[in-house]
Amino acid sequence: MSLSEQFLSSCIQRSSYYKELGDKTFEQLAEADFHYQPNKESNSIAIIIQHMAGNMLSRFTNFLTEDGEKEWRNRDTEFEEQLLSKEQLLKKWDDGWNCYLSVVKSLSEDDLLKTITIRSEELTVVDALNRQLAHYPYHVGQIVYIGRMIKEDQWNTLSIAKGKSNDFNTQMKTK
Repeated sequence: MSLSEQFLSSCIQRSSYYKELGDKTFEQLAEADFHYQPNKESNSIAIIIQHMAGNMLSRFTNFLTEDGEKEWRNRDTEFEEQLLSKEQLLKKWDDGWNCYLSVVKSLSEDDLLKTITIRSEELTVVDALNRQLAHYPYHVGQIVYIGRMIKEDQWNTLSIAKGKSNDFNTQMKTK
């Protein structure tokens, strides 16, 4: 496997992992939890989903041929509470991720050094993908943190439980 193929495979694998962390958080939450805001300046999970979906759809619709900031996107409204149901929010979430991941899966080695634009800024495809690999996990971390705050002691951990690192390491060595 070439380095370019490894890079694309890693992008898909890492992105899918972060989507899964979000999915596992959402499974633990009631509908009202999606709209909880720790304070008036903080975003709710619903707002973060709206923003991520808007970003993914804008950036990855016609990824190689159009600027990643589409005229039809209204970023400011993504940060306004739209009172969407859990079902509507999960559809937005899935639509965004499906758009993003389908494009990354369709890219070839020859595409990686092509130049695309985001808000008229020229980037290589590699740089644009790295940019998103920093952006999306940042917001997924916010989602997980808010979910954990809401669920408190009822939270089902998504990683290694506190005090269980040695058990996990031993288990990994036996695989």
